[in-house]
Amino acid sequence: MKAEIHPKDYRFVVFKDMSNDVAFLSKSTVKTKDTIVWEDGQEYPLVKLEISNTSHPFFTGKMKLVDTAGRVDKFVSKYKGRFDKKK
Repeated sequence: MKAEIHPKDYRFVVFKDMSNDVAFLSKSTVKTKDTIVWEDGQEYPLVKLEISNTSHPFFTGKMKLVDTAGRVDKFVSKYKGRFDKKK
């Protein structure tokens, strides 16, 4: 294994899933400008996620994907009648 290839500036960071407002605290080296006050009263850097294990269909067992930008809903409403079975 190569020496000195891993970063040394790990710190606690809050990751927040914006689709369902679930957040968790973990160590990371990711750079971010946002901050949040965590449950323990301390301020931590914040990383906003569009999808995580709490909202991804593979982990939740739900078939519908929550799309924060509304692209899926827009597509479904646009082509709603085209996918109906013809008699």
